[in-house]
Amino acid sequence: MQLASKTYQADDIAAVQELYHSNGWTDGLPIVPPTRDAVEACLEWAMMPPDQLLGIEPVRAQAVTAEKLAVNAVMAGCLPMHFPVVATAFMAMLDEKFLLHGATASTGGCAVFVLLNGPIRLELGAAGSFNALGNSDRATAVIGRALRLALINILDVRPGGIDRSTLGHPGKFTFCVAEDEEDSTWLSLAEQRGMPKEVSAVTVMAAGAPRQIMNEWTTRPEEILETFAAEMRANLRHYSLHAGNYALIIPKQLREHIQAAGWSKTDIAAFIYERARIPRREWADVGKGAVVRDRGDSIYPALESPEHLLVVAAGGPAGGFGAVIPPWLGHKSQAVTMAIGACVDCEPPKG
Repeated sequence: MQLASKTYQADDIAAVQELYHSNGWTDGLPIVPPTRDAVEACLEWAMMPPDQLLGIEPVRAQAVTAEKLAVNAVMAGCLPMHFPVVATAFMAMLDEKFLLHGATASTGGCAVFVLLNGPIRLELGAAGSFNALGNSDRATAVIGRALRLALINILDVRPGGIDRSTLGHPGKFTFCVAEDEEDSTWLSLAEQRGMPKEVSAVTVMAAGAPRQIMNEWTTRPEEILETFAAEMRANLRHYSLHAGNYALIIPKQLREHIQAAGWSKTDIAAFIYERARIPRREWADVGKGAVVRDRGDSIYPALESPEHLLVVAAGGPAGGFGAVIPPWLGHKSQAVTMAIGACVDCEPPKG
């Protein structure tokens, strides 16, 4: 297999780390040396030649090849079996609807939120239970990190350069979750977005930091979901009035109450769509009165439609907690779902 990447010699693992850190090729954490054998193993597992074009970043016309992405996947700690997910997720990010350049260059500081669905979760040991938004398992940790390293090293998305984030958030290290499909009666996120149940898929969303909620004092779906809706209304007040994709992460304790009442993800989305909205005048209550002007009675929904809500079954089995993951900047960037291993030219991504 003919690789095009430049090679370096280093005396030991410490020298490797200093080489990569000094050149700005890392996210600040140690990396796994991307040896020829390791990179080739990733490409062979995904059955991709090194020069396979995975896509082109639309704004700067920067090509992304399988080899360059595999190098960064190895650096992140990926095994060959993780690479098809990394490749598919990056192809989804390159879809024009995702607006990758805007999401990575904005001062708003979003990260790429990644959702895994289908059989590949079990093959990789990707857990959707305890600590789902944290260090739950190896697969989700390294897959999310591989995307960040690839943004740094292939598209030059470095802090202070293209990355103009004022604050950013910890999801910019890794932000990947597997849905807990086995412990839920709901359709998976991928199924809701048009994928067959037997197909493994990845969804990417340009997202802000998770906002955790808690409601342990009711079993009524309307009251549980009102807490989620209230957090979304808070995001409309404190961050942005623009409607876009939001994700709700609903762990088992709250999920069971909602499921016992016969509510589907579609029912949840319909309720949230109606409840997560505010009049513009509420901006005056949080120090933004100067921009209310004569539009105080204008109503701003968090979602353009119920279909823009991503409902995800994930999280540990106990505790009345949940999370709202807000969009980076409303409808300017749209979540994209893509089948893992599918021909990009044969099957359009679900936007």
